[in-house]
Amino acid sequence: LIPISSSAFPHGADGSAEDPLAPPGSSGLSRTGHSVVAVCLGFILFFGCFNNLLVLFVFARFRSLWTPINVVLLNISASDMLVCVFGTPFSFASSLYGRWLLGQHGCEWYGFANSLFGIVSLVSLSVLSYERYVAVLRATKPDTSDFRKAWRCVACTWLYSLVWTLPPFLGWSSYGPEGPGTTCSVQWHQRSTSSISYVVCLFIFCLVLPLFLMVYCYGKILLIIKGMTKINLLSAQRRENHILLMVFTMVSCYLMCWMPYGVVSLMATFGRQGLITPVASVVPSVLAKSSTVINPVIYVLFNNQASVGLVPSFMLNRHSQNFTSKQAQNKVAAVP
Repeated sequence: LIPISSSAFPHGADGSAEDPLAPPGSSGLSRTGHSVVAVCLGFILFFGCFNNLLVLFVFARFRSLWTPINVVLLNISASDMLVCVFGTPFSFASSLYGRWLLGQHGCEWYGFANSLFGIVSLVSLSVLSYERYVAVLRATKPDTSDFRKAWRCVACTWLYSLVWTLPPFLGWSSYGPEGPGTTCSVQWHQRSTSSISYVVCLFIFCLVLPLFLMVYCYGKILLIIKGMTKINLLSAQRRENHILLMVFTMVSCYLMCWMPYGVVSLMATFGRQGLITPVASVVPSVLAKSSTVINPVIYVLFNNQASVGLVPSFMLNRHSQNFTSKQAQNKVAAVP
């Protein structure tokens, strides 16, 4: 690592710190601003670790939860936990000191690790939506003993993430400081053709594409559940409203956590120099990190609760034109 002495960060009257690793045109945050960010990151660090450790403990304790679709949920919690271990502590400590603490090589590692684990989590969310959609389309109850496909999906999420996070080490863009210089990521502010093309590809294939797949799959699931209102209007309507709330919450949290970061990154890439202030860059970054706290709640606790008491058998009409009783029950039960 390349050590950075405290003398390299002269403090002004307002307590701000000038970071030599900060992006060009960045004026840094005040001491109060760094403290506020540190408090937010400390909250995310504590509850991110707690929530994901709880999920991992529950999976380890209750083997009955080991189903193919839950392996994808486990992958989400594992990637979020890795962010909490290898990412958030360093940005938390740097915010406390008002400057990046680990030097250039540490900055590159931080940017790579956070990008890798973050993309794994994003892609896993879209894979989860697709697996649920496929499960709903099956006419028979899915085989819960075949884990080969689930593990292949998990392996593909990591391989896909590596495909998009290794290029900065190979000359396609680069990792470096962002915002006030207390975190590191892809160099959004660079204006070279290589950097711009990388940012655009990252936005499309690692943010927009997973979002599109989630919206499409959950939209299809809603249409299938809506078609079951002909079987029993009252019970199916309650089920439809419940799943609608689940889908709205999932997509909204995805947009809240990740879309501001993506939009600000594009603005930093294509906007005028200095358009994105340190505060404007810190807020989306903190929101993105908050996904490690929200994901375990939304994608595990919420969905497990939603899977309890799914459409009861009395609402399944044996003579329905669209489903047999057994087929309809299996289709609805496939939405965890």
